[in-house]
Amino acid sequence: MLLNGKDLLDVANENNFAVPAFNISDYAMFNGIIDISEEKNAPLIVAIHPDEVSHLGVDAIQAIRSRAHRASVPVTIHWDHGGTYEQMLVAIQAGFTSVMIDASMKPFDENVAITRRVVETAHVVGLSVEGELGTIGKTDNEAEDGAAEIIYTDPADAVRFVELTGVDSLAIAIGTSHGIYPSTMKPELKLDLLREIKAAVGIPLVLHGGSNNPDDEIGRSVTLGVNKINISSDIKVAYHDEMRRQLADASLREPNTIQPPSIAAMKVVAAQKIDLFQAAGKAALY
Repeated sequence: MLLNGKDLLDVANENNFAVPAFNISDYAMFNGIIDISEEKNAPLIVAIHPDEVSHLGVDAIQAIRSRAHRASVPVTIHWDHGGTYEQMLVAIQAGFTSVMIDASMKPFDENVAITRRVVETAHVVGLSVEGELGTIGKTDNEAEDGAAEIIYTDPADAVRFVELTGVDSLAIAIGTSHGIYPSTMKPELKLDLLREIKAAVGIPLVLHGGSNNPDDEIGRSVTLGVNKINISSDIKVAYHDEMRRQLADASLREPNTIQPPSIAAMKVVAAQKIDLFQAAGKAALY
């Protein structure tokens, strides 16, 4: 069942759970994520950021849409971290059902202006829009882009931003970073700030940089009002680490021999995230 992001996340908001947004970078990963979501009877956001789109090719989105329509669970296909209005037009034309416009590095007024323009366009054709206020950190050059220093979301600014843009969901900065944290970094979420933002805006909140954070903090963020959590690095590490193990056998060459163990390893990680986000079984609510 294919849905837009608003229809998916409004249910999560009303029922106090978070939908996993799993970033996929090839079709085998996508199939594995669909499979584990169906096994757990959990709603799913398939997240694809611009680098992943360029790797997959926009023509693959129609195949992803077709599989999502046949899924036994609700699925949203989401353009993650779009940087320009023009990218959002590509997303609309390609068949995404949800978009994120990330102008968080720009001054507040510029962020509002571009986000509002995307909202006005996307809503006309039935797509939902996620905006971002504040900045997410970055741990390495393999992760999605981020800021050298986290700028935490101000609750009063969040209220203004939502009112001025009309976004359907809001990505906030409460201390996460994209990628895998090195041993020199200790992630720590400002959960009191999350509580304050949620009380102020009410709409579904999004946590980027959800990989490699302590489970207790992520679980607590769900109870405090986060309704979408992006997971990219954790599933990719599991997928590619197992692939490296398989490729150590030089006699292997067929993808249907090499990739199934990688998909299985990724599914173990994805299943744990689904449970942690309290999304297991929640497809029954749709």
